[in-house]
Amino acid sequence: MTAMVDSQQAITLPCRPRFEGANIRTWVGFKHFMYLVEEAVLQWFRSHGYGPHRLYHEHGLGLELLDSSVQLPALLEIDDEVLAKVVARGDGRFVVTLHIGNQGGRTLGLRGRVTVGLIREQGIPECVELADELAELIREDAHAPGVAPALPITGSAFRWSWRARYFHCHYSDRVQHSAYVRALEEVVDRFLVDRDISIASMLRSRGWIPVVSRARVQLVATAHMEETIHTTFTVHEILKKAAFDATMDCHVERDGSPVRVATARILHGYAASRGEDAGGLVVLDRGIQATLMGKLGR
Repeated sequence: MTAMVDSQQAITLPCRPRFEGANIRTWVGFKHFMYLVEEAVLQWFRSHGYGPHRLYHEHGLGLELLDSSVQLPALLEIDDEVLAKVVARGDGRFVVTLHIGNQGGRTLGLRGRVTVGLIREQGIPECVELADELAELIREDAHAPGVAPALPITGSAFRWSWRARYFHCHYSDRVQHSAYVRALEEVVDRFLVDRDISIASMLRSRGWIPVVSRARVQLVATAHMEETIHTTFTVHEILKKAAFDATMDCHVERDGSPVRVATARILHGYAASRGEDAGGLVVLDRGIQATLMGKLGR
Protein backbone atom coordinates (compact mmCIF):
# COMPACT_ATOMS: atom_id res chain seq x y z
CA MET A 1 0.00 0.00 0.00
CA THR A 2 1.32 3.45 -0.94
CA ALA A 3 -0.53 6.18 0.89
CA MET A 4 -0.97 9.82 -0.12
CA VAL A 5 -0.83 12.18 2.87
CA ASP A 6 -2.51 15.59 2.89
CA SER A 7 -2.07 18.54 5.22
CA GLN A 8 -5.30 17.78 7.13
CA GLN A 9 -4.06 14.56 8.72
CA ALA A 10 -5.78 12.37 6.10
CA ILE A 11 -4.44 9.67 3.81
CA THR A 12 -5.84 7.86 0.79
CA LEU A 13 -4.51 4.53 -0.41
CA PRO A 14 -5.46 1.72 -2.80
CA CYS A 15 -5.95 -1.77 -1.39
CA ARG A 16 -7.65 -5.08 -2.16
CA PRO A 17 -9.47 -7.68 -0.06
CA ARG A 18 -7.74 -10.94 0.79
CA PHE A 19 -8.55 -14.05 -1.25
CA GLU A 20 -9.43 -15.82 2.03
CA GLY A 21 -12.56 -13.69 2.34
CA ALA A 22 -14.26 -14.91 -0.86
CA ASN A 23 -16.13 -17.83 0.71
CA ILE A 24 -19.37 -17.88 -1.31
CA ARG A 25 -19.17 -17.07 -5.02
CA THR A 26 -16.68 -14.20 -5.26
CA TRP A 27 -18.25 -11.93 -2.63
CA VAL A 28 -16.12 -10.87 0.32
CA GLY A 29 -17.43 -11.16 3.88
CA PHE A 30 -17.75 -8.44 6.54
CA LYS A 31 -14.67 -9.60 8.44
CA HIS A 32 -12.46 -8.68 5.51
CA PHE A 33 -14.05 -5.25 5.21
CA MET A 34 -12.97 -4.74 8.82
CA TYR A 35 -9.50 -6.07 8.04
CA LEU A 36 -9.16 -3.43 5.31
CA VAL A 37 -10.15 -0.75 7.81
CA GLU A 38 -7.48 -1.98 10.22
CA GLU A 39 -4.81 -1.99 7.50
CA ALA A 40 -5.78 1.51 6.38
CA VAL A 41 -5.49 2.90 9.93
CA LEU A 42 -2.11 1.20 10.39
CA GLN A 43 -0.95 2.83 7.17
CA TRP A 44 -1.98 6.23 8.55
CA PHE A 45 0.43 5.71 11.44
CA ARG A 46 3.21 4.45 9.13
CA SER A 47 2.72 7.42 6.81
CA HIS A 48 3.20 9.75 9.76
CA GLY A 49 6.39 7.99 10.86
CA TYR A 50 4.97 5.87 13.69
CA GLY A 51 4.45 2.29 12.53
CA PRO A 52 3.85 -0.47 15.11
CA HIS A 53 7.52 -1.55 15.02
CA ARG A 54 8.84 1.90 15.93
CA LEU A 55 6.16 2.51 18.54
CA TYR A 56 6.99 -0.77 20.27
CA HIS A 57 10.78 -0.83 20.11
CA GLU A 58 11.51 2.89 20.56
CA HIS A 59 8.59 4.01 22.72
CA GLY A 60 7.48 0.86 24.53
CA LEU A 61 3.94 1.20 23.20
CA GLY A 62 1.62 -1.33 21.60
CA LEU A 63 -0.75 0.03 18.96
CA GLU A 64 -4.24 -1.43 19.36
CA LEU A 65 -7.61 -0.90 17.73
CA LEU A 66 -10.00 -0.43 20.63
CA ASP A 67 -13.28 0.20 18.82
CA SER A 68 -14.28 -0.33 15.20
CA SER A 69 -17.76 0.41 13.88
CA VAL A 70 -18.67 -0.10 10.21
CA GLN A 71 -21.66 0.27 7.90
CA LEU A 72 -21.57 -1.74 4.68
CA PRO A 73 -23.89 -0.33 1.99
CA ALA A 74 -22.46 -2.29 -0.98
CA LEU A 75 -21.13 -5.70 -1.95
CA LEU A 76 -17.38 -6.21 -2.40
CA GLU A 77 -16.01 -8.61 -5.03
CA ILE A 78 -12.64 -10.29 -4.67
CA ASP A 79 -11.07 -8.50 -7.67
CA ASP A 80 -12.39 -5.06 -6.80
CA GLU A 81 -9.85 -2.38 -6.09
CA VAL A 82 -10.68 -0.39 -2.98
CA LEU A 83 -9.70 3.21 -2.32
CA ALA A 84 -9.44 3.79 1.42
CA LYS A 85 -9.50 7.22 3.02
CA VAL A 86 -8.52 7.73 6.65
CA VAL A 87 -9.14 11.03 8.42
CA ALA A 88 -7.86 11.70 11.94
CA ARG A 89 -10.36 13.35 14.30
CA GLY A 90 -8.13 13.65 17.35
CA ASP A 91 -7.79 11.66 20.56
CA GLY A 92 -7.18 8.45 18.63
CA ARG A 93 -10.42 8.67 16.64
CA PHE A 94 -10.49 8.10 12.89
CA VAL A 95 -13.11 8.15 10.17
CA VAL A 96 -12.55 5.58 7.41
CA THR A 97 -14.33 5.24 4.08
CA LEU A 98 -13.82 2.55 1.47
CA HIS A 99 -14.83 3.22 -2.14
CA ILE A 100 -15.07 0.20 -4.39
CA GLY A 101 -13.78 0.57 -7.94
CA ASN A 102 -15.52 -1.13 -10.86
CA GLN A 103 -16.29 -0.50 -14.52
CA GLY A 104 -19.04 1.93 -13.61
CA GLY A 105 -16.84 4.10 -11.42
CA ARG A 106 -16.60 4.03 -7.63
CA THR A 107 -19.24 3.01 -5.11
CA LEU A 108 -19.20 3.71 -1.39
CA GLY A 109 -18.58 0.31 0.20
CA LEU A 110 -17.96 1.21 3.85
CA ARG A 111 -18.33 4.00 6.36
CA GLY A 112 -16.41 3.39 9.54
CA ARG A 113 -15.24 4.89 12.80
CA VAL A 114 -12.21 3.60 14.64
CA THR A 115 -10.61 4.40 17.98
CA VAL A 116 -6.95 3.54 18.51
CA GLY A 117 -4.93 3.43 21.72
CA LEU A 118 -1.23 3.12 22.46
CA ILE A 119 -0.80 0.70 25.35
CA ARG A 120 2.22 0.83 27.66
CA GLU A 121 4.15 -2.42 27.32
CA GLN A 122 6.29 -3.98 30.02
CA GLY A 123 9.97 -4.83 29.67
CA ILE A 124 10.95 -2.40 26.90
CA PRO A 125 14.19 -0.69 28.03
CA GLU A 126 15.24 2.90 27.31
CA CYS A 127 11.94 4.10 25.89
CA VAL A 128 11.96 7.37 23.96
CA GLU A 129 9.33 9.96 24.87
CA LEU A 130 6.55 10.17 22.28
CA ALA A 131 5.75 13.31 20.31
CA ASP A 132 3.00 15.49 21.81
CA GLU A 133 0.52 14.85 18.99
CA LEU A 134 0.38 11.13 19.83
CA ALA A 135 1.00 11.24 23.59
CA GLU A 136 -2.73 11.74 24.20
CA LEU A 137 -3.33 8.23 22.85
CA ILE A 138 -1.31 6.48 25.56
CA ARG A 139 -3.33 4.18 27.82
CA GLU A 140 -2.53 1.74 30.59
CA ASP A 141 -5.08 -0.84 29.44
CA ALA A 142 -6.73 -1.87 26.16
CA HIS A 143 -10.27 -0.58 26.57
CA ALA A 144 -12.44 1.60 24.37
CA PRO A 145 -13.81 4.84 25.82
CA GLY A 146 -17.54 5.00 26.40
CA VAL A 147 -18.26 1.30 25.92
CA ALA A 148 -21.95 0.55 25.61
CA PRO A 149 -23.48 -1.27 28.58
CA ALA A 150 -24.24 -4.95 28.16
CA LEU A 151 -27.73 -5.67 26.85
CA PRO A 152 -29.88 -8.24 28.66
CA ILE A 153 -28.99 -11.86 27.93
CA THR A 154 -32.09 -13.96 27.31
CA GLY A 155 -32.65 -17.61 28.12
CA SER A 156 -32.40 -18.40 24.42
CA ALA A 157 -28.89 -16.94 24.18
CA PHE A 158 -26.22 -19.08 22.56
CA ARG A 159 -23.00 -19.75 24.50
CA TRP A 160 -19.57 -20.78 23.24
CA SER A 161 -16.12 -20.74 24.84
CA TRP A 162 -12.73 -20.56 23.14
CA ARG A 163 -9.11 -20.46 24.25
CA ALA A 164 -7.10 -17.35 23.44
CA ARG A 165 -4.19 -18.85 21.55
CA TYR A 166 -1.02 -17.01 20.65
CA PHE A 167 -2.28 -16.21 17.13
CA HIS A 168 -5.19 -14.30 18.67
CA CYS A 169 -2.78 -12.00 20.50
CA HIS A 170 -0.52 -8.98 20.10
CA TYR A 171 2.81 -8.22 21.79
CA SER A 172 3.22 -11.66 23.39
CA ASP A 173 0.21 -11.30 25.68
CA ARG A 174 -2.93 -9.34 24.77
CA VAL A 175 -5.93 -10.56 22.76
CA GLN A 176 -6.23 -8.21 19.79
CA HIS A 177 -9.24 -6.53 18.24
CA SER A 178 -9.25 -8.68 15.10
CA ALA A 179 -9.52 -11.83 17.24
CA TYR A 180 -12.92 -10.62 18.41
CA VAL A 181 -13.90 -9.79 14.82
CA ARG A 182 -13.13 -13.42 13.96
CA ALA A 183 -15.02 -14.57 17.05
CA LEU A 184 -18.06 -12.55 15.96
CA GLU A 185 -18.04 -14.26 12.57
CA GLU A 186 -17.63 -17.68 14.16
CA VAL A 187 -20.22 -17.29 16.89
CA VAL A 188 -22.84 -16.31 14.28
CA ASP A 189 -21.98 -19.45 12.31
CA ARG A 190 -22.18 -21.64 15.42
CA PHE A 191 -25.47 -20.01 16.47
CA LEU A 192 -27.05 -20.74 13.09
CA VAL A 193 -25.93 -24.37 13.25
CA ASP A 194 -27.43 -24.62 16.74
CA ARG A 195 -30.74 -23.30 15.35
CA ASP A 196 -30.68 -25.91 12.54
CA ILE A 197 -30.39 -23.20 9.89
CA SER A 198 -26.69 -23.50 9.11
CA ILE A 199 -25.18 -21.43 6.32
CA ALA A 200 -24.62 -24.54 4.18
CA SER A 201 -28.19 -25.79 4.62
CA MET A 202 -29.69 -22.40 3.78
CA LEU A 203 -27.45 -22.12 0.75
CA ARG A 204 -28.51 -25.56 -0.51
CA SER A 205 -32.23 -25.31 0.25
CA ARG A 206 -32.96 -21.66 -0.50
CA GLY A 207 -29.91 -20.16 -2.18
CA TRP A 208 -29.47 -17.74 0.72
CA ILE A 209 -26.12 -16.47 1.92
CA PRO A 210 -25.36 -14.40 5.03
CA VAL A 211 -24.91 -10.66 4.60
CA VAL A 212 -23.93 -8.07 7.21
CA SER A 213 -24.95 -4.42 6.88
CA ARG A 214 -23.31 -3.12 10.05
CA ALA A 215 -21.02 -4.34 12.79
CA ARG A 216 -19.16 -2.95 15.78
CA VAL A 217 -16.48 -4.53 17.96
CA GLN A 218 -15.21 -2.89 21.16
CA LEU A 219 -12.53 -3.89 23.65
CA VAL A 220 -13.67 -3.53 27.25
CA ALA A 221 -10.66 -4.87 29.18
CA THR A 222 -7.48 -6.79 28.45
CA ALA A 223 -7.75 -10.54 27.93
CA HIS A 224 -4.51 -12.51 28.03
CA MET A 225 -2.98 -15.34 26.06
CA GLU A 226 -4.37 -18.78 27.00
CA GLU A 227 -7.31 -17.42 28.98
CA THR A 228 -10.69 -18.95 28.14
CA ILE A 229 -13.05 -16.47 26.48
CA HIS A 230 -16.68 -17.23 27.37
CA THR A 231 -18.85 -15.85 24.57
CA THR A 232 -22.59 -15.15 24.58
CA PHE A 233 -24.59 -14.37 21.44
CA THR A 234 -28.11 -12.95 21.76
CA VAL A 235 -30.61 -12.00 19.05
CA HIS A 236 -32.67 -9.03 20.23
CA GLU A 237 -35.06 -8.25 17.38
CA ILE A 238 -35.92 -8.74 13.72
CA LEU A 239 -35.82 -5.52 11.70
CA LYS A 240 -38.20 -5.03 8.75
CA LYS A 241 -38.44 -8.83 8.30
CA ALA A 242 -35.02 -8.72 6.66
CA ALA A 243 -32.28 -8.77 9.31
CA PHE A 244 -31.64 -9.74 12.92
CA ASP A 245 -29.99 -7.39 15.39
CA ALA A 246 -27.71 -9.25 17.81
CA THR A 247 -24.95 -8.75 20.35
CA MET A 248 -21.88 -10.72 21.34
CA ASP A 249 -20.36 -10.37 24.81
CA CYS A 250 -17.06 -11.92 25.85
CA HIS A 251 -15.97 -12.63 29.44
CA VAL A 252 -13.11 -14.29 31.27
CA GLU A 253 -13.21 -15.75 34.77
CA ARG A 254 -10.92 -14.13 37.34
CA ASP A 255 -11.03 -14.84 41.05
CA GLY A 256 -14.35 -16.61 40.60
CA SER A 257 -16.05 -13.66 38.90
CA PRO A 258 -16.76 -12.86 35.22
CA VAL A 259 -14.85 -9.95 33.71
CA ARG A 260 -16.21 -8.50 30.47
CA VAL A 261 -13.38 -8.11 27.94
CA ALA A 262 -15.16 -7.34 24.66
CA THR A 263 -18.55 -6.62 23.18
CA ALA A 264 -19.91 -6.50 19.65
CA ARG A 265 -23.09 -5.78 17.77
CA ILE A 266 -24.12 -7.00 14.34
CA LEU A 267 -27.01 -6.54 11.92
CA HIS A 268 -27.23 -9.75 9.92
CA GLY A 269 -29.53 -10.82 7.12
CA TYR A 270 -29.50 -12.94 3.98
CA ALA A 271 -29.05 -12.25 0.29
CA ALA A 272 -29.99 -14.32 -2.73
CA SER A 273 -26.97 -16.10 -4.19
CA ARG A 274 -28.40 -17.02 -7.57
CA GLY A 275 -30.82 -15.89 -10.21
CA GLU A 276 -31.82 -12.37 -11.24
CA ASP A 277 -32.06 -11.29 -7.58
CA ALA A 278 -28.51 -12.39 -6.70
CA GLY A 279 -27.03 -10.01 -4.16
CA GLY A 280 -30.39 -8.60 -3.08
CA LEU A 281 -31.79 -8.96 0.44
CA VAL A 282 -34.44 -11.61 1.04
CA VAL A 283 -37.48 -11.45 3.35
CA LEU A 284 -37.31 -13.73 6.39
CA ASP A 285 -40.47 -15.81 6.71
CA ARG A 286 -42.20 -16.29 10.07
CA GLY A 287 -40.60 -19.67 10.66
CA ILE A 288 -37.07 -18.33 10.21
CA GLN A 289 -37.85 -15.31 12.37
CA ALA A 290 -39.18 -17.53 15.18
CA THR A 291 -36.13 -19.80 14.94
CA LEU A 292 -33.75 -16.85 15.17
CA MET A 293 -35.60 -15.48 18.19
CA GLY A 294 -35.54 -18.87 19.92
CA LYS A 295 -39.32 -19.32 20.00
CA LEU A 296 -39.58 -22.85 18.72
CA GLY A 297 -39.58 -24.85 21.90
CA ARG A 298 -36.38 -23.35 23.23
